[in-house]
Amino acid sequence: MLPPFKNEPFTDFTQANTRAEFQAALDRVKSEVGQTYPLVIGEQRLALASTFATVNPSRPQERLAHFADGDATHADQAIAAAAEAFKTWQYVPVETRADYLFKAAAQMRQRKHEFSAVLVLEVGKSWAEADADTAEAIDFLEYYARQMLRLADSSHLLTPYDGERGTLHYIPLGVGAIIPPWNFPCAIACGMISAAIVAGNTVVFKPAEQSPLIGWKVAELFWDNGLPDGVLNFVTGPGHIVGARMVEHPQTRFIAFTGSRNVGLEINVKAAQVQPGQKWLKRAILELGGKDAVVVDETAQLDRAAQGIVSSAFGFQGQKCSAGSRAIIVKDVYDQVTEQVIALTEKLTIGAPDHSHEIYMGPVIDRESMRRIMEYIELGTQEGELLYGGHAIETPEGGYFIQPTIFGQVDPHARIAQEEIFGPVLALIKAEDYDHAIAIANDTEYGLTGSVYSQDRGRLERAAREYFVGNLYFNRKSTGAMVGAHPFGGFNMSGTDSKAGGPDYLLLFTQAKSIAEKIG
Repeated sequence: MLPPFKNEPFTDFTQANTRAEFQAALDRVKSEVGQTYPLVIGEQRLALASTFATVNPSRPQERLAHFADGDATHADQAIAAAAEAFKTWQYVPVETRADYLFKAAAQMRQRKHEFSAVLVLEVGKSWAEADADTAEAIDFLEYYARQMLRLADSSHLLTPYDGERGTLHYIPLGVGAIIPPWNFPCAIACGMISAAIVAGNTVVFKPAEQSPLIGWKVAELFWDNGLPDGVLNFVTGPGHIVGARMVEHPQTRFIAFTGSRNVGLEINVKAAQVQPGQKWLKRAILELGGKDAVVVDETAQLDRAAQGIVSSAFGFQGQKCSAGSRAIIVKDVYDQVTEQVIALTEKLTIGAPDHSHEIYMGPVIDRESMRRIMEYIELGTQEGELLYGGHAIETPEGGYFIQPTIFGQVDPHARIAQEEIFGPVLALIKAEDYDHAIAIANDTEYGLTGSVYSQDRGRLERAAREYFVGNLYFNRKSTGAMVGAHPFGGFNMSGTDSKAGGPDYLLLFTQAKSIAEKIG
């Protein structure tokens, strides 16, 4: 019997021995810098003459690794390999498929700091943020393995029918395109891959161009455990070439994508178009971002609310689809909360996160992201009152650092209050009362996460009915969904409400087959 699922605990970096262990992992990862990694297609490892580098956003001249610059032809080859492997993988017993996930979880747990160290270097996460990313990846592996075992025989869900024996089986779809983002490149990639393969599908995995090294580490866990060739194929290259071909290929059965709204909408359109030779309607599993709000009323514990606002807005530099980039505060406590938010933000430490566990904010992901965020900050000076920050931080190494930035008195319909910035920019919005605050919170095309700070039970119950988001939190921050406890996914332009880490998620990677046999 398996023990019940339990979330992987976070690392306590207040302990000196733990900090030393993590620093040793950072040193080991740094000693591996400069390697070149191939495409993995079926049994082949293809080294290409053309490569691209993954860099440290704290020090962009620091090239961590080089990856094959694949193209549409390589996507075709990988899909063909996956299709061939599917012929046998779909019939592998569920228990065997689940065991690959359990083994991967055990090995990732043993190498936890190594994976987290890569995240610190490759995408600029703080030690705590990186540790949480890795812990979530472990959780996905453990949780989805258990969920697939639960789904393996669902005949008990059927209503008995006289004279017949009925069974219900959740069978795999086929070849899937796995396209995760760079902001949770360990957890989300691991979750998508593990859900797909434990359900009996085979996949082509294309990590984001900014984070292929952690993607390689994730894939390697499965390969090292003897996963059959072709079940998990690894292809790197430009998203608009490799990813686009994966989406439109007639043998692709489903697409699991997390990323920007615009790219997700393009995928949704392409997935709906039936290609020559295609025999199915493709399934698109999309998570596309948010413009999430933290609502604070006059009954709230204001110090807790202020802390929740700052954590939601500036954790991992605001580069989370769940980031609370809007704080909607009723007018009676607006000035007091604003003062506390600014005071807390002033204490945030900024720098290269590999230097210390005490660094709270690292760099944004790349130069293009920095340019876009700074354009929004310039726009914010016209749309609101700049209360704190507003500048890029120059470093000798040219890192992509931006101050945490707060704008006050922002109109609810201002662009900085409506558009996803994906950076450390917070818009403070004054509401007339609680009703007005909820109306403002809902007045967006997104619907991913939301948070309400209030001590009024009636108001919280109203928010449960009326605040239209996929993940709603009361008296806590809007980020930090836990696998199993907070199934994650949003409404409207936030995606298909796929509810990753929940009991329904694996259904998206399967199709139900009902069998009835006449007896007697």
